[in-house]
Amino acid sequence: MPSEPSDRSEPLVAEHVLEFPGGYTRSVGPVIGRFLTELRDGRLVGVRTASGGVLFPPAEYDADGEAVTDEYVEVGPGGTVTSWSWVSRPRATHPLDRPFAWALIRPDGADTALLHALDVGTFEPGADPPRSLRTGMRVRPSFRAERTGSIRDIACFRPDVTMITAPSRAEYRLNAGRALTRFLDGVSEGRLLGHRCDVCGKVYVPMRGLCPVDGVPTTEEVEVADTGTVTTFAVNNIPDPRAPQVPFVSAYILLDGSDISLLALVAGIDADRVRMGMRVKAAWKPREEWGRTMENIRWFEPTGEPDVPFDAIKEYL
Repeated sequence: MPSEPSDRSEPLVAEHVLEFPGGYTRSVGPVIGRFLTELRDGRLVGVRTASGGVLFPPAEYDADGEAVTDEYVEVGPGGTVTSWSWVSRPRATHPLDRPFAWALIRPDGADTALLHALDVGTFEPGADPPRSLRTGMRVRPSFRAERTGSIRDIACFRPDVTMITAPSRAEYRLNAGRALTRFLDGVSEGRLLGHRCDVCGKVYVPMRGLCPVDGVPTTEEVEVADTGTVTTFAVNNIPDPRAPQVPFVSAYILLDGSDISLLALVAGIDADRVRMGMRVKAAWKPREEWGRTMENIRWFEPTGEPDVPFDAIKEYL
């Protein structure tokens, strides 16, 4: 009896390698040869087209099929990113071993762009592209120390330096005075104290011992709530050790029972959802961490209450 054919669920697979032992050698011609020679010497060079544009990288013919001239033009080295694509998990054959971008980069003085690797920093595999990566950003080539006349003589492009972080520190001594000392004593007990003016009746927190409107001394203590309303705010993108994340929000908060806004951080909500009139409550540190300092309050968080109408807070802006 003939045997039944076996049921093969797995397809046959064979590994193949295409390789040119010793490398694939070819003539590059005078135009590309000039481009590679200049790369070896650390320069970017394009070629003038018949229509007057500058083709980079240079080629023997332009996009319309017209032969280029014999006029070579040095371009860059600075350039502009015209388009990019993020590589979150580089492969072994990629030029960088960490996340990077493939970018089309048009050097200054050129009318066309070069595709090359753009290194925007050190990131963990799988990371999302940084906010600094964008079309229009300014970049420059990073040449290798040893060059041979190859497109790989450019290790990658890197962004222009537009910002620096410099150490900064100022030491000073603040004499709190009686009013501020009393206020900080209250904070150390979990209380927010203010002074009421005998003339206008307004309550100022922190207490200051003087009404800024009437110019008269203030002595009547008033304890206000640790809840309040955001009057104005700013979204900050510069790191701050007090903030839980970047971006973060600093806001003027009108505490319930007070007549002047207090500057504090706002957290517990995305920065783009903070709004004028939002109701917030102080997030206190654990009691054992309290001292005579406003740092007893980490920040203010939303209470979930309905927003306060603008007309009710407009005089405190």
